[in-house]
Amino acid sequence: MAYASGYFKTSYGGDLVLLETRLQKASLAAAFAILLAYPLVASPFFMGLANQVFLAIIGAAALMLLTGYAGQISLGHAGLLAAGALTTGIMFKELGAPFWVTLPSSAIIGAVLGIIFGIPSLRLKGLYLAVSTLALHFVVAFVGGEYETRRGFSTGVVISPPQIGEFQFNEGYKWYFALLAIDIVVMLFCINLVRSRTGRAWMAIRDREIVAEAVGIPIRRYKLTAFVLSSAMTGVAGSLIAYYRGFVSMDAFTLNLTIEYVAMVIIGGLGSMLGVVLGALFVVTFPYVIEGALHIFPIPQSMANEVFAINFAAFGLIMILFLVFEPLGLVGIWHRVRNYFLLWPFRQTGIGGGS
Repeated sequence: MAYASGYFKTSYGGDLVLLETRLQKASLAAAFAILLAYPLVASPFFMGLANQVFLAIIGAAALMLLTGYAGQISLGHAGLLAAGALTTGIMFKELGAPFWVTLPSSAIIGAVLGIIFGIPSLRLKGLYLAVSTLALHFVVAFVGGEYETRRGFSTGVVISPPQIGEFQFNEGYKWYFALLAIDIVVMLFCINLVRSRTGRAWMAIRDREIVAEAVGIPIRRYKLTAFVLSSAMTGVAGSLIAYYRGFVSMDAFTLNLTIEYVAMVIIGGLGSMLGVVLGALFVVTFPYVIEGALHIFPIPQSMANEVFAINFAAFGLIMILFLVFEPLGLVGIWHRVRNYFLLWPFRQTGIGGGS
């Protein structure tokens, strides 16, 4: 009888894992089909919104590697984005460099900044590390502001769209497919990276740094690697943002932008690449949802004129609610919904059984 019970549990668990694998494959296929068909039905506004989400995914994936997996706090993300965008703007304006030169150059500048500002992470932790990375933002903002002032670019540096032969990225649907392809490459790279020895070392450092060092993990090397890789990816994201917008202005890279990216990884779910996608989608579309709600529901005109303040207040409230009631983020919600349908109509007791 015990053997039969054990066999049932093993068989049930195997069927459940198989069902989960099939569900994941079906979900990926459906998502890919929707993404390919999206430009056929989307208006220019929604096409631009999708492109903003794709751009945010790249920067959020970089921050997820650093914070979600390596456990290193950074408040200089907007500064790194600005550095990548500024590198692209300067190289285009001063040297006429094409995008296949500016993109890797932005990555190199980001990696250099990652080394410079990652070195303090070898000795600093928590709030002290956050403050040291915050200095990065102000340094880049100062350099960018000085360049714009001295060169007379008071409204920013104008950049022409990237071009491959006769093909120019000057329309929304062209950017859509290009950014979709880049996002797929970025996500595959990140997923495989966190499954590698480097990713496992980062997670060990994040969970128990002392234990990780005791078992022989070179803490300093892996911490610095996390900063360099994350910063290089962020530099590329900043370069793409500059090309997509067609100009570079330091006014666009404020501390609020850093907070938005931190919110993406928190709301999406720390330590999950799926959380990067969900968090970016949520944070980018949230202001438009609030603005749409203000137009639908009857509210005083005085409040309607304070859309910007209402957006920030609602955004802060959402972050608090997620931190308090849903620390696993949107990924946690997705897992519970998925498990409900996987186990229905049985009780959700887990694969191993139990009462």
